[in-house]
Order: sequence, then C-alpha cells, then structure tokens
Amino acid sequence: MSVTLPVAVIGAGPVGLAAAAELAARGRDFVILEAGDTVASSVAEWGHVRLFSPWRFNTSPAARVLLEGTAWTAPDPDALPTGAELIADYLAPLAAHPTIAANLRLNTGVVAIARDGIDKVRTDGRENTPFLLRLSDGSELLASAVVDASGTWRSPNPLGGNGLPAVGEAAAADRTHAGMPDVLGRLRDSFAGRSVAVVGAGHSATGTLLALADLPDTEIHWLLRAPNPERAYGGGEADALPARGAIGTRIKALVEAGTVTVHSGFLVRELTADGAVSADGRKVAADVIVNATGARPDYSITSELRLDLDPILGSTRALAPLIDPNQHSCGTVPPHGADELGHPEPGFYAIGAKSYGRAPTFLLATGYEQARSVVAALAGDWEAARDVRLELPETGVCSSSAALDTDEGDSCCGTPAAELPVIKRGLATGVAGGLLTLPVVEEKTGGCCG
Repeated sequence: MSVTLPVAVIGAGPVGLAAAAELAARGRDFVILEAGDTVASSVAEWGHVRLFSPWRFNTSPAARVLLEGTAWTAPDPDALPTGAELIADYLAPLAAHPTIAANLRLNTGVVAIARDGIDKVRTDGRENTPFLLRLSDGSELLASAVVDASGTWRSPNPLGGNGLPAVGEAAAADRTHAGMPDVLGRLRDSFAGRSVAVVGAGHSATGTLLALADLPDTEIHWLLRAPNPERAYGGGEADALPARGAIGTRIKALVEAGTVTVHSGFLVRELTADGAVSADGRKVAADVIVNATGARPDYSITSELRLDLDPILGSTRALAPLIDPNQHSCGTVPPHGADELGHPEPGFYAIGAKSYGRAPTFLLATGYEQARSVVAALAGDWEAARDVRLELPETGVCSSSAALDTDEGDSCCGTPAAELPVIKRGLATGVAGGLLTLPVVEEKTGGCCG
C-alpha cells in the first residue's frame, strides 16, 4: 500500500495523541479523528478527578520530545494532576503543537471502516488496498493504516448482574450516571438531598461514595455483586500509596458509621421508578443510580474488517491470556506490543483501553508503549516494535475487582518507586503502575485505571 496515504488515528485522547507524536517522530503522514469538540473530550468528563500516578508516568516520551521544543513548561514530575490539569498542562499544548494541530480534525467521528472497494470476504489484494473510513459528516477518508485509540469511556457496561442491560435500564437513563460523575460540582443538584445507589466495587465506585458522603442529607446505598466489601477496602494502612490506602479506610469507616449502606450479593435485575431490584427480589429505593461497573469496547464500526477478537474479553486473541482478570491482576500483566495487538486485517490496531476489551487492568503508561510499538511496526521497524519496554512503578495493592467480579469496576495498582525497573517482553510477570483517581475533595485522592 502506498505510504503516501495518512495513518488514521481514531481518538485525540492521551493514547491517540501519543500515537500521533510517534508518527510525527518517524515522519509519517497522519490524521487524528476526534468525535468531540475538544481534544481529550472523554478525559474532560472526569476533569474533577485527581490521578494517583504522578506526572512522570502520565506523559509519553515522544510527546515530551515535541513539547520540549516549544515554550512548554513541564509539570512537577511528582505532582498528581487532575483530569482537567492533564488536559490543560499536557494534552492541549501537545494538540496545539504545529505537527499535531495541522493533522487534527475535531467533531469528526468515525461511522464505519472498510477496505476501499472490497468487502470483508475478498482476500486477493486485500493487504495492498487502502482503508476507507466513513465519517460522521458524510465524507470518506482513505488511509494506509488505522490506529483505533477511541477507548471505552462512552460504552459503559450495563447494570444487569448477568452482563445484559437490566430490565428498565433504558427507561431509567435520565437518572443514571456512568463512571465518576461530578457529584460535588457540576452535578451537585442532581445528587444532594436525594437517595443514591452506587453499583460497582472498583475505585470509581468508592471515589463516588466518598464524594457523596460530603453532600448534605443524602442517602447512600452501595450495591455490590461480591458477598462483602472487604476486597474494595484494599490495603488500608499497608498500601504503599497512603492516599490510595486511605480510600479503603475512609469507606470502611463510612460503612461502619452507617453513612453508606452496603447491599452485598446484589445482582441488579431491574430498575424501576422507585430504584433497583436484585435477582433474588431485594429492593433498594433510589432516586439516582451511579453505574460504576466499568466499560467494554464497541467494535461496531469495524464489522467489515477481519478482526480476531477473544470470545471472552473482546481483546485480540493473542493478548487475552496475558490480561485475563481470571488469571492476572494489574501486577502480573506482562509488556506487550504490535505482535499481540495485531489482527488478520493488516494495518489495523486497537490500542489503549480499547485494546484490553473487558479486562479492567489497563494502565496509561502501557498505552504509550503500545503506541510506540505499533507505530514502529507500521514503519517496518520490527526490531523496535518487538523491543517492548516499560518503566513503571513497583506493584502496590490491587484493591478492587477480583476474578469473578470483573464487571464491578476498575482494577488498579501502582506505587512510586525510587528505582524504576525496565520490564521487557517475555517475562512471566510484569510490574504495574496505575492511573488512579478520585474526585478532588480537599486533599483526597483515589483511584481507577485510566
């Protein structure tokens, strides 16, 4: 295929912009297609959240090279940014760099992807046929390769305990919020003084519970699929990140004080006008529902591409055994790159959170290394593509969803270390560093994987 056609990068979030920076470093033509009206539009929705991981783990090496050639002032490497600060102090300046800005198209969603002039069935000449991307404005774009970094933020898991939408879930959409809603800021009036049910066991759930506890006259219910909340409490004082360990300690105290009412073993079957109903018939009255059960990838735009997706996780089949939450925590996922991310459709890669499918152990630094490896592969530099290295914090306490509770929320860990190990492909275990978050309330911090 002619390399004069651009590489299409879908999504202008942290990983998509990292891929763009890698492409710029290799002199490859590219176009970034962002459905939102700003860069990192999904990150902006959790701008009120502060990350556990310090700045030194939240910027990609290729992006830093671009920015260091401008008037950009690098943030304090040990400071913990909010989502809004991640955009203002890093992603927005990166997107404004002439190399990136000239190739960025906002308000441009991708509706479908195919090969130009041939369908999914045809094999002859396929790998030399350009990709055709149909865009939300009705236009079409030809590309030499596609790097999908669109993430999973806009496709949250349904609330049903069986993985399906709960009965009545669609009708309750106007009083349901996904992820980590800004309950102390923009959405305060939607939560204060009301009865709220938070579904999930990960850091998104616990962070939201802590924020809700600061609202006056608010009744808080915590709906857990697990038999008890002990795992969600995490390591407490034993956690190497004190701020993260404090989350579990605070949540436990709120539960013991009766501020938060726990409903364990609660598999949501139905949402009614009055609240939620479990599979065993229990009812919890709630005016507002927070869906903190995580997210899953949406591959509907690629129905005419030949993708080999794992039937369980929805990642590539090669990556699935390395990230399977039934076998792995965030501390045992080994480094991986273009080889594990490739599909039978040459030139198409999904990177970032989307690459992990329904596995909840994705880490932002991993996404940056995926971008580097994939772009090296697209440039034909397979030696660099296969030399997968990660510099990450030492493993801390993974304090969220267990093997059988993977749809309850995110699973994160990571501890700053004085000496960071370089992890290479082929090791039996990896070292994880988390993008960990909680709403900004005074000096509180908390966590969910980015």
